[in-house]
Amino acid sequence: MADVLVIGAGPSGLAAAAAAVRRGAQVTVLDAAGEVGGQFWRHLPASRPSGRERVLHHDWAGFGQLVAALPPDVRLNAQVWAIEREPGHLAVQVAPAGGGTTVTLRPDRLVLATGAHERVLPVPGWTLPGVYTAGAAQAFAKAERIALGRQVVVSGAGPFLLPVARSLTQAGAAVAGIYEASGPARLVRGWGSRPWQVLGSAHKLAELGGYATHLLADRIGYHPGHQVVEIHGGARVEAVTVARLDADWRPVAGTRQQLACDAVCLAHGFTPRLELPIAAGCKLTPDRFVAVDDGQRTSVAGVLAAGELTAIGGADLALASGEIAGWVAAGGAPEDAELRRAQRRRTAALQMAARIEAAHGIRPGWLDWPAPDTVLCRCEQVSFGAVDAALEATCADGLRSVKLTTRVGMGLCQGRVCGRNAEQYLLARRGRDSFADQAGTDRRPITVPINLGDLARLAPAADDRKADS
Repeated sequence: MADVLVIGAGPSGLAAAAAAVRRGAQVTVLDAAGEVGGQFWRHLPASRPSGRERVLHHDWAGFGQLVAALPPDVRLNAQVWAIEREPGHLAVQVAPAGGGTTVTLRPDRLVLATGAHERVLPVPGWTLPGVYTAGAAQAFAKAERIALGRQVVVSGAGPFLLPVARSLTQAGAAVAGIYEASGPARLVRGWGSRPWQVLGSAHKLAELGGYATHLLADRIGYHPGHQVVEIHGGARVEAVTVARLDADWRPVAGTRQQLACDAVCLAHGFTPRLELPIAAGCKLTPDRFVAVDDGQRTSVAGVLAAGELTAIGGADLALASGEIAGWVAAGGAPEDAELRRAQRRRTAALQMAARIEAAHGIRPGWLDWPAPDTVLCRCEQVSFGAVDAALEATCADGLRSVKLTTRVGMGLCQGRVCGRNAEQYLLARRGRDSFADQAGTDRRPITVPINLGDLARLAPAADDRKADS
């Protein structure tokens, strides 16, 4: 019987665990959160359930089926803080969230399903109270029924802006407008290319129709080719400046206008959480996703990856790739009849992911949005001007030198918020495609903070699963 460890209990992790159990494996599921469901099915805890969850979530019935199929060994509030390569296997180091006794797991097969982070492009004023990532606003609306403002502006790029706006209104907020950075021409090209492929994701068109109906009913304006380029306020957000953008997302002169609001939600796409795949030694694609084959197997034997680690394709891709990964991890084959439907769904979802990137992918003109005093690294309060000064003083062509000089990306979040933005800005300033030292902000041998006392108590040969058996 295969011993399968699934890291992550979002859609891809849940689908992987269910498929591995169905294939007859012994399965353990780890997640750092206190509830399963990930960011997609973020819901009230079982201690205070709501009868409205079906209204607030897509495919709530499907979530219930996946939860019912989970193995007995599901460990929540479990932080995987390191993966170490040992002869013949990987050692997965796990500690309770917030600190505690660390244990080591050595599974036969490992499925990585850790999802992605939101990416937010910085503008002047983005550190004011009242500015949130769109995902945080949605999480508060879904998991706590809290609207983070009375008059909210949603700005960024991608279809994610639409469900966020709906969640805000369901929680009682008024959405002053949705500002999509990509202009109409790019949206038409991206979404209109090879229209027959959309037939494989026809339900997505129904979702889009639902969002359009919601925008009309609540009189929410959708403004393609526009973006929040400055946020104003004292103790908190009071207004934003919106500007029209050109095809490369550079603000067009003479188009700025100010709009009153008390909260702003920003989202410019997602970046995969690569710390654990990199620690495991997985090969990455040129566009910085985990490279996988048709069975979701990575370049490392016994390690599989699913969901947004492999492409940003939403819940459809997460569920399909997770099912394939779990089945293969448990000893199945990608060509098995049991996976035919999942393979078709994955193909359609990957086509949708390519469509989303073509229509909404980040353009280089965003580098014109920040001012010299705009904060780049929130944790260490490093501004774009400070980075410019360091580049001029050191003539550095490597990432490590700039980090050590300015501390950009070295705060508590370890570059998760600012990392990709800092990399893109530094490379643009140097006119390079890669850093001279080949460094990257996703490489973190210790992926989450851990107490030194907990580390000292780590037993070198500990394997709590085998000890319990």
